[in-house]
Amino acid sequence: MKGLRVEDSYAKAAVYIGAALAMGLGSVGPALGQGLIGMKACESIGKHPESASNIKTTMIMALSLVETSAIYCFIVSLILMVKFG
Repeated sequence: MKGLRVEDSYAKAAVYIGAALAMGLGSVGPALGQGLIGMKACESIGKHPESASNIKTTMIMALSLVETSAIYCFIVSLILMVKFG
């Protein structure tokens, strides 16, 4: 236990808590956005079945854009844990 300071353990705990919050709160928005995109795409396909392929393509593009914010949160969490943890 030589060299272990209380300040270091508090700092590591703060880093891990910050990483967990970044990942947890950063994934709530994309999850809600993806649900809304899927809901509206299903509604549109129900109303206009002849344009289902166009709607599906647009939905997949929108889902990929929404997912990038969750990926950025994941990368920030990893950087926090690797660099400061």
